[in-house]
Amino acid sequence: MSTFSLDPGPDQLAVRDWLHGFAADVIRPAAAEWDEREETPWPIIQEAAKLGIYSLEFYAQQFFDPSGVGIPIAMEELFWGDAGIGLAITGTTLAAVAVLANGTDEQIGTWAPQMFGTPEDVKVAAFCSSEPDAGSDVSALRTRAVYDEAKDEWVLNGTKTWATNGGIAHVHVVVATVDPELGARGQASFIVPPGTPGLAQGQKFKKHGIRASHTAEVVLDGVRVPGHCLLGGKEKLDERLARAREGVRKGGKNAAMATFEASRPAVGAQAIGIARAAYEVALDYAKTRVQFGRPIIDNQGVAFQLADMKTRIDAARLLVWRASWMAVNNQPFTSAEGSMSKLYAGETAKYVTSQAMQILGGNGFTREYPVERMHRDSAIYTVFEGTSEIQRLVIARAISGMPIR
Repeated sequence: MSTFSLDPGPDQLAVRDWLHGFAADVIRPAAAEWDEREETPWPIIQEAAKLGIYSLEFYAQQFFDPSGVGIPIAMEELFWGDAGIGLAITGTTLAAVAVLANGTDEQIGTWAPQMFGTPEDVKVAAFCSSEPDAGSDVSALRTRAVYDEAKDEWVLNGTKTWATNGGIAHVHVVVATVDPELGARGQASFIVPPGTPGLAQGQKFKKHGIRASHTAEVVLDGVRVPGHCLLGGKEKLDERLARAREGVRKGGKNAAMATFEASRPAVGAQAIGIARAAYEVALDYAKTRVQFGRPIIDNQGVAFQLADMKTRIDAARLLVWRASWMAVNNQPFTSAEGSMSKLYAGETAKYVTSQAMQILGGNGFTREYPVERMHRDSAIYTVFEGTSEIQRLVIARAISGMPIR
């Protein structure tokens, strides 16, 4: 087990500086354009792939960094550049994490590389969990997976929503219900290979923020996937379902929750990147904007705002780093530390971007300054991958041991 440290080593610092340069030189100059276009920034993803930033190898290296802070550092820098483009570059990792969390070694080796493609032919992947009537309540999923034993195939039917890269992905990972009577414990994850008949993109959503990231419905109509596309394999699924039917909870995780647990600190780091970017704009503005004969930071009201913004950003980062270190070192989240990090970082991003707009005054409300876009982008971080209310519920259950509703 590695020692928890607040001082990144030379390798982590080198990655941080490298990504910061990419964010400053490539992402930021293009941020406003792709926000307006509301399209996937394929040229920027390809540029990231050519540099090795958009690749399975890069994310695996950061994910398995024993310091635990490889992924948080990477996410913070990319999203400091821009959240919409950052999510376009990193959205595939959620599907990859789903395979890593639930798949066999063979499945990981087969499908994870295909999710990214090559620098010459980049691909993206999608993780499909939420549904029109099942967001926070994952036990209410209606998408069904029925096993056709004669053909050793699974037949998927249903509609997924809010899927990042949904419909445009090369590989889709779909969470479906195998045994409806077991609720969340009767679910499994499936790989839908590229070109599989019956999978289609539904509505593409026009969003308030993160508009350079593609979000859409995914419609599954009689989608047949081979038996080996069930993540973890049928034997493992049958054992887990048998335990669930016997009322034994130990030893099995819900397919969607296993993915979200692994990704929440990383999502918190994304929110920190947005908050830090807005704070820096506001700090610079406050030091250069002159009113009544002096910079506005000379006023305690503004200075104290900035002090609170910086304090909350640093506190959120500490929570994210702690949770990330714990995850890498297989330390249990006994107090829902992963949810704590995502909750506080998401709330911090909304708070800091709002304060930044206030400090900029009328300028903050215009698209001439980036804090307006950052404020819009921050809003999703109290909603996706578990709303703030769901995070509080998870934390409350963990610290009390009670089935709080």
